[in-house]
Amino acid sequence: MTFNQKFLIFLLALLGAGAASVSSFAQKSPLKVLIVDGQNNHEQWPKITAMMKYYLEDSKKFEVDIQRTRYTWQGDKLVQEYPVKNGPQTEALKQPKMDSAFHPKFSNYDVVICNFGWNAAPWSAEAQKDFEKFMKNGGGLVVIHAANNSFPQWPAYNQMIGLGGWGDRTEKDGPYVYYDQNGKEVRDTQPGKAGSHGAQMEFKITVREPNHPITKGMPANWLHSRDELYDRLRGPAENMQILATAFSPKTNNGTDRNEPMLIALRYGKGRIFHMALGHADYSVECVGFITCLQRGSQWAATGKVDIPIPSDFPTETETRQRKFAQ
Repeated sequence: MTFNQKFLIFLLALLGAGAASVSSFAQKSPLKVLIVDGQNNHEQWPKITAMMKYYLEDSKKFEVDIQRTRYTWQGDKLVQEYPVKNGPQTEALKQPKMDSAFHPKFSNYDVVICNFGWNAAPWSAEAQKDFEKFMKNGGGLVVIHAANNSFPQWPAYNQMIGLGGWGDRTEKDGPYVYYDQNGKEVRDTQPGKAGSHGAQMEFKITVREPNHPITKGMPANWLHSRDELYDRLRGPAENMQILATAFSPKTNNGTDRNEPMLIALRYGKGRIFHMALGHADYSVECVGFITCLQRGSQWAATGKVDIPIPSDFPTETETRQRKFAQ
């Protein structure tokens, strides 16, 4: 081999290595995450916040803070069992109440995870305005389960989550969105209330967008641990991509439709990952939930994902769990 041939091979190798480094994504430092909570009809919400913090930090990709409203609603015993380090003194109330002092400095974080729920009191106008600015400027948001029930009177929040349930949401808020049994996305404007579910059960998740960074590499179908299967969600559904669905059978008071479970959205320059899963601790222990939480949070913060699909990920016929023992 001549010197020129060797030199050409060397150059090609360098170019290949450079192209690989440009196209690949490797997160270099932990992302800063803020979980917000305090009022949620799902009584396990304080434990679920603690679980999400644990599972995120266990990946070594995130540093997680929690900010809780001074007035809490539901989950009183678990509020005491899972307190917020350096958080405010909380007061458990029989009815939700606005905490005018609740105003996180959103700009200190890469992504916010919302663990509020149905009937949560609204944030102050100032906090809402700051959060909208944070998102428009490129912040990240992750919406967990009943957080799509929250804040029905906050127009920007409804745009961020895309689809919501309960909270007097109806056709005035936007269409029902689902996949029919032929695999076609449907936007249904018929009148009706938003939000329902049957009895808790294990159910199969079907990936609809296998090339999205969050779902890339997942099995086409995987079995999720026992959970509430939300259906009849409706809303503005703007700048929205349904990543995965689950079939809601009429035999379990469902719709016989494939309902959105994992959703990616845009709001301004911001990214939102909306996951309808996560009713109880046994739902959150599902490795599918944990993986979606980690990958969805990373995508919402950066637009990219380098967290791998783990070897213990659920299969089409078998759920997998990681027990929380903190």
